[in-house]
Amino acid sequence: MFGKIRAIYMTLLIGVGLACIICAIFFEKGKQNARHCRRWCRFFFALSGLKLQKIGEFDTTATMIVMNHQSLSDIICLEAFHPRNICWVAKKELGDIPFYGYALKGPEMILIDREDKKGLAFLLKHAKEKLEQSRPLVIFPEGTRSKGGENFLPFKPGAKLLAEKFHLKIQPIVLINTRKIYNTKPLQSTQNTARMVLLEAFEPKEGTDWYEQLQSQMHQIYLKHYHELNS
Repeated sequence: MFGKIRAIYMTLLIGVGLACIICAIFFEKGKQNARHCRRWCRFFFALSGLKLQKIGEFDTTATMIVMNHQSLSDIICLEAFHPRNICWVAKKELGDIPFYGYALKGPEMILIDREDKKGLAFLLKHAKEKLEQSRPLVIFPEGTRSKGGENFLPFKPGAKLLAEKFHLKIQPIVLINTRKIYNTKPLQSTQNTARMVLLEAFEPKEGTDWYEQLQSQMHQIYLKHYHELNS
């Protein structure tokens, strides 16, 4: 019961906080896509009583960030603490949500229509534009949220395609327990501590199985920390 009450409180906190950020984005979007306002996400942790343990450092030279995906709180974690003007690659329908979709449209994130046959050409065109603006791309290679247990979903090819097409430097980030601190289906919060592990950035070598190795490496690190937090 307490976990559900805490989750309801966090839902209200996110709703009100995001509304404030959206209003600020409207006035500040011309200044690095309102990056300063988007960093207000860090107040979520202080106001909710949640803890985010950060292991490692952000590589500010990385041009792509690859993260596993479990929860809405994943986005909050990165927006709160990443030092650069990051650009999310997300589903178009998220940007179509009345009012709240402006959190993606206002800062000019890349919104992909998965049903559009021209989606790949759209992605490549806009990814190139964002990179030329010195905005690191952020992508969830799983494509959607996992269950938050011990397994990842299979990595989709989008991140691999972008990395090889534009010769990107990738920083992998592994998130642990973000679904446990805040889950929407069902609405609950069963723990108050999550962890963000920042791995060393690298430049992929084309013609190798680097993408499969990346998934394996991220999963192994995830399991190590998952068992530490959930022992």
